[in-house]
Amino acid sequence: MTKWTMVADLRRCVGCQTCTAACKHANATSPAVQWRRVLDFETGNFPNVGRTFVPVGCMHCSDPPCMHVCPSTATGQRADGLVTIDYDICIGCAYCAVACPYQARYKVDEPLFAYGGDRQMQNEMVREDPARLGVAQKCTFCSDKIDFGIANALTPGVDSEATPACVNSCIADALHFGDGDDPNSNVSQLLVENATFRMHEELETDANFHYIWATKAQEGLAATDDAPQPSRGIGGVGAAAPWLQQHWDWRAAGNFIGGGTGSGLMIAGAALSLQGAPVGNWPLIALGFVSLGLFLVFLETGRPLRAPINVFLNPQTSWMTREAMIGAILFPLGLITYFLGSADLFALAGLAGAVYLYCQARILTEAKGIPAWRHSANVPVMLSTGLAEGLAVYLIAGPLLEQPETTLQPAIAAMLVLLALRTIAWNRYVGAMAVDAPAATSEALDAVHGPFHYGGNLFAMALCGIMLIWSDLDGPTMAIGVIVLVSGWVYKYSLITQAAFNQGFHLVRTPEKGGGTGPGGKPGWGSPD
Repeated sequence: MTKWTMVADLRRCVGCQTCTAACKHANATSPAVQWRRVLDFETGNFPNVGRTFVPVGCMHCSDPPCMHVCPSTATGQRADGLVTIDYDICIGCAYCAVACPYQARYKVDEPLFAYGGDRQMQNEMVREDPARLGVAQKCTFCSDKIDFGIANALTPGVDSEATPACVNSCIADALHFGDGDDPNSNVSQLLVENATFRMHEELETDANFHYIWATKAQEGLAATDDAPQPSRGIGGVGAAAPWLQQHWDWRAAGNFIGGGTGSGLMIAGAALSLQGAPVGNWPLIALGFVSLGLFLVFLETGRPLRAPINVFLNPQTSWMTREAMIGAILFPLGLITYFLGSADLFALAGLAGAVYLYCQARILTEAKGIPAWRHSANVPVMLSTGLAEGLAVYLIAGPLLEQPETTLQPAIAAMLVLLALRTIAWNRYVGAMAVDAPAATSEALDAVHGPFHYGGNLFAMALCGIMLIWSDLDGPTMAIGVIVLVSGWVYKYSLITQAAFNQGFHLVRTPEKGGGTGPGGKPGWGSPD
């Protein structure tokens, strides 16, 4: 077997960015797109400070999270380990981009050139690829050169015509490329002789990009400091510290708001109909919320006309595909329930709504690149708030639709239970984020803690208790619904657009450069820099 592998020698990299320039020239990427870039870490405390330059890009993981989440199967993996993108079937949903913990994926929706407007440089004229617009793109390890080399009996990593442009251009001989499965290859020898690490190994992606920081002989001479020294990634977006993801915006938040509220209402309406409440217009209202959410995410998709078909292609691993498939069941079932007014069919629609809600929660947990989303503690929050939002709509619209008062009291009691569960789930989630997320994520969640926890949970629970004692109060019933609904929407909007800081980068060890090595650092994590 063959496994193409890249090795960066951190002892040699001088941060000249020649590899970045060579990659841009070879692939004619847009100005803001850098398939290969070099981070600038500063470690230590004045006057004992040092700088380490770290090349990053697609790690061509053996277990790539981007491939697992892709609903269209546009992201694939070759037998030689290269992670690929089929631009012709990608729908541009950017799910792979938020799933990548290396910030290696980009999406560009319109042509952009280095000198602005339509003024293309010669390399942009020759290599600019319109098929990359509106879809995901990333480093390919210059697969075209690799394939050319193999077809012409050349050795990738040895013969320049078959070697990635970034490796060929490196002035310090810091980048190396070859077959990691061949024990006699150049990269295999480097890995045997040197102490290395891989970025974010705790996420178990099995990246095929290794960093040398010392020789095996020098590995035991590392600095004895137990605690990592302060480490800051110099620069803004694209540096080492986590930054707020830009791939999913308010439209994506709207999908989780509409989908969660609609599926929650379908569940609540179905449960109450089994207690004798009329089916009424509830299935139609629930589908309206879900439809609005899907329409908003449709607007965000880079290639929307492909989405209605291609989104169904990866039920094996993609929760977005599974959400679409259950949605295809939920809509006709809900419509038939509305027209027939059947409580039994409503129960089936409620079950489909429960699966839809669960799929939405799991879409977030599979986004490995966003710590605030991927943590399992977020699932109970998403489930409980979706159910509470759906029941909130029932409480708001029930009096307006002259819903029998005998159904409102059980709904208030159910809301009290759901809010208790939501409170427990929220406290667990916030506690987890305090120790397992970037500092900026914790700050964003702190900002929403007041309105969500104290207003949307505790205050609403108090109102529910009052309502269970004094039942003849329509106003408080609607007030409870409004408070719970708005607080849930605020939480989801904040989760997607305010707390969604990416993984950033982690310098595990500073390289050996004459004065010995030392611990690295994880900028942006723990207490704010």
